[in-house]
Amino acid sequence: MSAATRPVETGPAARTQVRFADLLRSEWTKFRSLPSVRWTLLAMLVFTTGITLLVCGGDQGRYSALSPEDQLAWDPTALSLNSFFMAQLCVSVLGILVVTSEYATGTIRTSLSAMPRRGRLLAAKTSVFTVVALIAGQLTSFVAFLAGQAMIGSHDGSPTASLGDPGVLTAVSGTGLYLAAIGLLAVAVGTLTRATAGGLAVQVGITLLVPAFGGALPSGVQKAFAYWPSLGGPEIRNLVPTPEYPDAWTNLAGMTAGIAVVLVVAFAVFRRREV
Repeated sequence: MSAATRPVETGPAARTQVRFADLLRSEWTKFRSLPSVRWTLLAMLVFTTGITLLVCGGDQGRYSALSPEDQLAWDPTALSLNSFFMAQLCVSVLGILVVTSEYATGTIRTSLSAMPRRGRLLAAKTSVFTVVALIAGQLTSFVAFLAGQAMIGSHDGSPTASLGDPGVLTAVSGTGLYLAAIGLLAVAVGTLTRATAGGLAVQVGITLLVPAFGGALPSGVQKAFAYWPSLGGPEIRNLVPTPEYPDAWTNLAGMTAGIAVVLVVAFAVFRRREV
């Protein structure tokens, strides 16, 4: 049979030959077509920066209003990055929507029909989101830091920090990495729950409610909180280590490792269960 008359292969066997680069392009197209993406990213930047300006413009942003003990512990870098909680909420919403939006519209069936190899499909989706989360996290952290230092500097006698100071660049970029890791946790939660409302409830519980009530837990359990989101992880923003978290990078690495485990579980569940 000549090449001209040879039938074109169709069906699942042909679909599994889709290149990973094609999957990335497809997932990028789906990602940027979500109506909520632009608004969520804009809210992440605007709200985080706005809260930073309010915090750094208030009394706690005035060096002269502090007691001598608090002046010794003055950390303008951490002060300008304390609004990370708003950024982590926005990136969590985005990470969950990346997955659950397809379940809400039913297009997940179309995606799986075009690419039956579920692991590759979720890997492409996760890869696209990771790049976006890294860029958004770094941009938000640097803008918040610069805006906060400008506001602190407007107060007479309030010491400020610059990116060239020892440890400052690490703290700012580390906060951006923390936000990206929280976004990946949201992707895993969205994959496991398959519902936007349920995913958000779980994510808020992990990042806000559990840490808030952690003090009531036994001391043995509280030790694990050194690697818990919203506790040990964001301590990377502090230039002066706290007694509870003396090694912020270890805390962030431990938190990221835990998130990686949750992602592995999400991949396994996504590959085995029905749509």
